Parts: sequence; C-alpha cells; structure tokens
Amino acid sequence: MGYTGVVTFSYWAHEANIRDLADPLAAFRDRFYRKSGEIYLDGNSLGLLSTNAEACVLRVLNEWKTLGIGGWTDAGKPWYTLSESLSESLAPLVGADTDEVIITGSTTANLHQLLATLYEPGAGREAILMDALSFPSDIFAAQSFLRGRGLDSATHLHRVQSRNGRTVETGDIIAALETGAYCLAVLPSVIYMSGQLLDMARITEAARANGTIIGWDLSHSVGTIPHDLSGIGADFAFWCSYKYLNAGPGAVGGLYLNRRHFDKSVGLAGWWGSHKETQFAMTHNFAPATGAGALQVGTPHLLSLAPLEGALRITHEAGIHAIRAKSLALTAFLRDTLAARFGFDFATPESDDQRGGHLAVIHPDAARISRALRRAQVMPDFRPPDILRLAPVALYTSFGDCVEAMARLSTILETRSYLSDEGSELVP
Repeated sequence: MGYTGVVTFSYWAHEANIRDLADPLAAFRDRFYRKSGEIYLDGNSLGLLSTNAEACVLRVLNEWKTLGIGGWTDAGKPWYTLSESLSESLAPLVGADTDEVIITGSTTANLHQLLATLYEPGAGREAILMDALSFPSDIFAAQSFLRGRGLDSATHLHRVQSRNGRTVETGDIIAALETGAYCLAVLPSVIYMSGQLLDMARITEAARANGTIIGWDLSHSVGTIPHDLSGIGADFAFWCSYKYLNAGPGAVGGLYLNRRHFDKSVGLAGWWGSHKETQFAMTHNFAPATGAGALQVGTPHLLSLAPLEGALRITHEAGIHAIRAKSLALTAFLRDTLAARFGFDFATPESDDQRGGHLAVIHPDAARISRALRRAQVMPDFRPPDILRLAPVALYTSFGDCVEAMARLSTILETRSYLSDEGSELVP
C-alpha cells in the first residue's frame, strides 16, 4: 500500500533527517524486532522485543532443557537468585539501593502487598488518597484492600479530582495531603491517559511533612524517566516491566521499599520472601529476607523474568538520561508537527518537566482514527473518550518514523475514510 503526503512534510522530513543522523541512540534501533513498513507508537502499552531479551529467554529455555531442576543452582545465572541479581541492575533506574528493590509479581499484586505491609491507620487517619485519573487496577486494589479491612471505600478512599478530566494539579494533591486526614497515598508518576508527569518530589515532601505514607505507580515512567525514589524520600513504589522496559507481555514487575520500613512485618508472607540462607530449612517460622526481598510471595516466573535481563542490558548501555533526552525530543517533535499541520489540541502538558513518555492527542474521532492508523501500519492506541496516544520509544523510534506516521495520518484525515468506521472503540 502506498501513502501520499510525505512531500507536504518536507520541512519536518529535513529536520528529522538531521536529528536522526546526530542521534546517539540510533544503533539500538536494529536490536529490536520491527515489522517492515510498520511504525510502532504503542510502547507505552507494550514495548517491542529486543535481540538481547530474546537471547536471555532462549538461554533459560536451554538451561531448563539441559539442567532440569539443576537450573536453580547450576545455571550460568542461577535461577534461585535471578530476581535479586536483576534487582541490582534495575535499582539505579529508580534511584534506590539494591536491597530496596525486588523484581517480583505484577503491578497490582505488588500494590496489594505494599498496602498490606504499610497501611497502619491511626485515629482519624484511616483514609487512602489517590487521584481521579488513576489506572483502574490501582483503584480496584485499594477498594478491595479496604473492604478486606472492613472499611467502606466510599468513605475511606478519597480521590483528588481533575479540573479538566485529563490532568491533576500538584497544588490540589498537596492541599489534600495538608489536611492530615490520610494514612497512605498512592499516585501515578505519569497519568496513563494524558501523559502528565507529576511533581513527585514536591508531593512526596508534602506527604512526609503531614505524616502520610506515600507510594508511586511507576508503570508509565520506569525505563524512560530517571527516578530518585530514595533521594526524594518516597516510602514505596511499584511498576510493570512490559512498557518502556521492553521485557515482554506479562513480564515480572517490581517494587521498591524504602529502608526505613525494613522493620515492618510483611503483609502477605510467602515462602519465596524467606531469607535465602534459611529458606530450605523448611520450618514453619517465617524468617524474612532483609529489605524489599521479604515482600516476595511465590516462586518467580522464570520465562517471564528472563527477558528483563536482556532488556535491562540495553537500557544501561543506552543510559537512562540519554533515553529521557531523546524521548522528550521525540514527543516535542511530534507535538510541533501535529500542531502545525493539523491544529490539534493535546492533553499532555507541553513543558518537559510535566511530560512523560507519550503524547495524548485530543480528537472527537480518536477511536476511529486510531483504527485507521493501524490499518495504515501505524500503531497508536486509544483511551476513552477522545484520546489518541502516541508513544515513540527512544530505543527504537526515529524522528523519520514520526514524520512518516504523520504523513499517513494526513492521508487518513484528508480522505475522511475513518468516518465510515463503525468498529468497536475498545482498542487495546
């Protein structure tokens, strides 16, 4: 299929060529599996497979084939401690000491564990603070956690409201914290719908000043934005590994526990959270690992853990600060192109310090346009009611890709063929 309109983007094409030639991360592009002719702009939902991640999965499969149960101790990187060794690699990306991080579980399971471990209500401080734009799973976890404590979430779960339905004001969050009514707060580093990056340092400072335990969902920022969790004093954090970390669908997630909470009893204890030196004593007395490792519950899923090893290798080779710089440049470039060519409005804040890794475009026909783009081999996604999300990923998206994607979009809008699309709006 051919696409027209590229010549109308001559200025941006020229600019893209200059930037691509000077891109220090350009070489990483060839280490990812990219479909010929397709422009992938959905890395904020699922990152692409790299050759490094693939090699690590194949290695573990071969170890299983050749070593059987011996892989737990005799593999090149023993499975028994693979979560801990990968935690050492990931810790610098979130600004933490190695023992404050553990690769384990999934986003929601880890949130349940952290709530069960850290929620300690006091008189008049039983409520949990979240925000009205949180990812639904975080809300569901908090609601079910409170229900398990015999508390009504209608009373004990408060959500900071959005003034525009797309972003949340830092001042509104801080004002809520300053009431002193909250035992614990859970907020996203980046709001999944709009791509707004919250001021984590200011909000964390306000939480601590008012006696509120605060945790962060880093799912839309880890791997594309540098973090300093220990530096800002966050109490906890959790994340997935399948978005910007490119560890694959269902990849093992991770959590952070500030060392000042190492003395807390584990809320959801499991055998794999035992101290490694005594785990096989097989007693019924739980002897927890030191630090975040104690919050592990069950045996790690090795085939979902392995690709993270290769993915982290690429991230460290590229450098998280270089990744962030290119990510900001890509989203700014897309924004400028879209605004100049189509006059679109955006839900994503324009300033670098408030922008995550994706760009949220506002359009009343966003769902139809998203499906039309996919038919034209451009992969975005849609979020109700009117958001088209575009996520160029620094490690495998070029500035030229952005120009070509916008050229294909131009053709779609000029022909208006998307208007006859009556398909489902539930685009993943």
